[in-house]
Amino acid sequence: MKRILIGGTHSGCGKTTVTCAVLAALKARGLTVASFKCGPDYIDPMFHSSIIGTDAHNLDSFFCGDDCIRKLLWENGQNSDISVIEGVMGYYDGADGRGSAHSVADITDTPAVVVLDCKGSGESIGAVMKGFLAYKVPNNIAGFVFNRLPERLIPMAERLCSELETEYFGCMPPKSPGIESRRLGLVTAAEIADLREKTAELGRLAEQHIRLDRLIEVSEKSFPQFTAQELHRVCTDFSPKVAVAADRAFCFTYSENISLLKKLGCTVEYFSPIEDEKLPENCCGLILSGGYPELHGEELAANGSMRECIKTAVESGLPTIAECGGFMYLHDSIRTADGAEFPMVGVIKGTAFETGRLQRFGYVTLTAEKDCLLCRKGDSFPAHEFHYWDSTDCGADFTAAKSDGRSWKCVHATSEMYAGFPHLYFYSDVRLAERFAASCAAYGGVKWKG
Repeated sequence: MKRILIGGTHSGCGKTTVTCAVLAALKARGLTVASFKCGPDYIDPMFHSSIIGTDAHNLDSFFCGDDCIRKLLWENGQNSDISVIEGVMGYYDGADGRGSAHSVADITDTPAVVVLDCKGSGESIGAVMKGFLAYKVPNNIAGFVFNRLPERLIPMAERLCSELETEYFGCMPPKSPGIESRRLGLVTAAEIADLREKTAELGRLAEQHIRLDRLIEVSEKSFPQFTAQELHRVCTDFSPKVAVAADRAFCFTYSENISLLKKLGCTVEYFSPIEDEKLPENCCGLILSGGYPELHGEELAANGSMRECIKTAVESGLPTIAECGGFMYLHDSIRTADGAEFPMVGVIKGTAFETGRLQRFGYVTLTAEKDCLLCRKGDSFPAHEFHYWDSTDCGADFTAAKSDGRSWKCVHATSEMYAGFPHLYFYSDVRLAERFAASCAAYGGVKWKG
């Protein structure tokens, strides 16, 4: 199974640009490519998907155990010519050894190429290379790609690789097309009008400047053994329909969450809280994904029909998961930094408001304070937060704890609803998906079946 991981020295070094360039070049060669993103990020996989034309996937070793990581890589990459995995932050950055690109490379025995930003640097890049190669051994680092490397410095980069007994996999020139970013990361793929042209140009540059043939050769390794987790269909009598919000305001959905629900027997229908007038017919469950509702507050507020439909459905007991942006949408209103306030669904009696800085950022472990839709009192599972917003009522039905000892109350949870800022990854504990699917089936059995 051919696979390669493209990591980086730090956030912003160009690993997403290099990854997109490699994906585009491999696709242009006619190869079937599978793509993955280390960590909990939603946006980079959108760019991958726009290039390869199929779903991209996440591999997060904080969320998942080793066997689960191997299973997800195998399941989603085995039928492709090559799998390309993009790292997260710096190659070794994670949470207590988990969640890093290095940990994923180690768990899956995947060769890694580290992207190094050369802007403003010369011989000093050798010190950075040596540090990454020596920091942990073994480390799966096969070599380096040099981003924004002037042509005159290519011989120096090749010499440094030779001296450090690692491999030069090429470079990207200083004036390669960039991708606009915002404070939550990159803008989404759908927001870039000329994305197709940019990625095509990146692919052409990769074909010229990156040693793709060597990259493919290095990627060919046997796959480590693992014991696949057994799943059982929760929904057997009929397939309950889960309505999933998916538009420019709600676009943060893990493809693995959707595929797991389908494996458990659910069907999925996407809808737009901006464009559609009501929820899909006969839906038995609702997922309000994260995203950027604050950028579309006026449009969401204007769609009173949808807001009223969702309010009625949730308050009547429709099993509902609302994460981050979806949680904000359930509030009475959202208020932006300029003081503008927009009415939302009105299930959560409070206001979501902009703070101007990251709130409770990073991995957390959630512990339930009572029995609820997804778990039982005392159950714990990993989750993730990344938002600049807060709420006048964040809820108190879970305790979120970080590895440094900090903790806080969060989430509104009932037997029919999970609503809060923390994002969920179903493979972190498949019982979350099983219980949600079972609740959807039970709701459908009462409301729609027969």
